[in-house]
Amino acid sequence: QVQLVESGGGLVQTGGSLRLSCAASGRTFVDWRMGWFRQAPGKERDFVAAITRSPLRTGYADSVKGRFTISRDNAKNTVYLQMNSLNPEDTAVYYCAANPSGDYVYGGEYSYWGQGTQVTVSS
Repeated sequence: QVQLVESGGGLVQTGGSLRLSCAASGRTFVDWRMGWFRQAPGKERDFVAAITRSPLRTGYADSVKGRFTISRDNAKNTVYLQMNSLNPEDTAVYYCAANPSGDYVYGGEYSYWGQGTQVTVSS
C-alpha cells in the first residue's frame, strides 16, 4: 500500500515563501512520476507541477511558472514544492500525487493521493 503524507503548509503573507514536502512509502519511489495539485474553496482540483523519474523532467501550470519549483530526493522518498512570491490566489489545499509509470509531466492519471495540506496566503 502506497501512502503519501504532505507537510509544510501554513499561513504566510503575500510575497512570502513556503516549502511543501510529500513523504512517500514504497520501495520503487525512484520510478514514480510525482505531482502537486491544489484545490481552492469552491473550485476544482488543478494541476500545479509534476516531476518524472530520471532523467528528470518537470512541468508547471502557467500560474506558478517562475515562482514554484518541484524537486525530489529519491534517497528520502520525498518530493518537494518550493513556493515563492506567494499571493492570495495561491490559497488552497495542496495535494501530492504519485503514479508508478509515465515519463511525461502534463496530463495522465495518478494512482495515489495524499490527504492534503492547507496553504493560506494573507493579503
